[in-house]
Amino acid sequence: MGKFFKSFWWLILAFLFGVIGLGFFTEQSEFNKILLFYCPMFFAYGWLVFFQKKELSSSDFFGLMVLAIGVRFILLFAFPFLSDDVFRFIWDGRLWQQGINPFNHLPTYFLEAGNEVDGLDNSLFDQLNSPEYFTIYPPVNQLVFYTSAWLFPNSIWWSAFVMKVFLFASEVGTILLLPRVLKQYEVSIKNALIYILNPLIIIEVCGNLHFEGMMVFFLLMAIFLFQKKQLNTSAIAFALSIASKLLPLIFLPFFINKIGLKKAFQYGVIVAVSLALFYFPILNETFINNFSNSLNLYFQKFEFNASVYFFLRWIGYQKVGWNMIAQIGPGLAIFSFTTILFLAFFKTKKSDILPAKWLWAIMVYLMLTTTVHPWYVSLPLFLCCFTNFRFPVVWSFLICLTYINYSYGDYFENLWAVGLEYIVVFGFMIWEVFNLNAETQ
Repeated sequence: MGKFFKSFWWLILAFLFGVIGLGFFTEQSEFNKILLFYCPMFFAYGWLVFFQKKELSSSDFFGLMVLAIGVRFILLFAFPFLSDDVFRFIWDGRLWQQGINPFNHLPTYFLEAGNEVDGLDNSLFDQLNSPEYFTIYPPVNQLVFYTSAWLFPNSIWWSAFVMKVFLFASEVGTILLLPRVLKQYEVSIKNALIYILNPLIIIEVCGNLHFEGMMVFFLLMAIFLFQKKQLNTSAIAFALSIASKLLPLIFLPFFINKIGLKKAFQYGVIVAVSLALFYFPILNETFINNFSNSLNLYFQKFEFNASVYFFLRWIGYQKVGWNMIAQIGPGLAIFSFTTILFLAFFKTKKSDILPAKWLWAIMVYLMLTTTVHPWYVSLPLFLCCFTNFRFPVVWSFLICLTYINYSYGDYFENLWAVGLEYIVVFGFMIWEVFNLNAETQ
């Protein structure tokens, strides 16, 4: 390990330069600084993982795992300046700390006379990014929010720190478990470096407090237990993944082809029962109405860094003269769901392992959705570790271009950046589809 790091000390320094710069000295609106720090960090990552010609020994691999854990530990002490989601997390947590279900009311309700709650004031409200919408964060997240507010009811910084500790623990779990799961599939354990050293994952999860890291950990645990034929505990872990982020729900139909209808049904029942238990503390009629309304609005109102949707939106403007998101968004969601079901029941020989098939399912969803934030790439990046495909790696670099949207004073969607991002990503993806056999390494 010593010789390896002596040979590539300059890459390690470039990596640390990016981590510290993005974590401690860059805000969301400073696009030039984001590029300044992200580009050398990604160059170091690419060289260490893909381009350096020295064969990695087991000690070298262990050293890079230590590096992956170390940079995440550093980011525990950085406030998430690149995202304002943390303020809604704290808002929800402070409501729970007062015994109030945050799903019951819009944030504006608590600014009205007679509805005031300690810790919820205009200064915090003004930092919320979607105060006109009900919260949509699942129960695992809400438990983390509550814990952070319970421990530090009056400190935003320390509340964010507690949340980061949970995500740090999840990421360490992924770093330690991913090589073992890759070995189960007879895939090189060095593929784990694709995910655990990826700058986007490091910055967006432990840096910017996005719970995709927790979702990935529980999904990885579900895969690990599934391969060991512990289906019941695998289903519970799968439910925890869904209770961290809803996206893994789209993977459930793929179990039918893999283990048969009867076992898949049992697996689904355990997932459903587990989810019911996880949601029980927040479940009431108000929650059902408000949560479903928020999800519906997500497909009809939110739009960010989309690909197919932006193209269809442009066509809509040419045809009718206004934004047809209320029609296009739900239509794309239905088409996405139908396509994913087709993939679930379409058997192939070359990618007949769950993570490989899930990769294409999540890509269908992300290509057809109206909103693709940078941290959404976490799931395809994780799943590509089980395959020969590397287009999610390219995407994890180019999606940082979307931060240019926050650099104009008022938010502005730079479609040139979006166009460049998707032309390169889709072009590389198509090239890989036609040139790789897609078999596990």
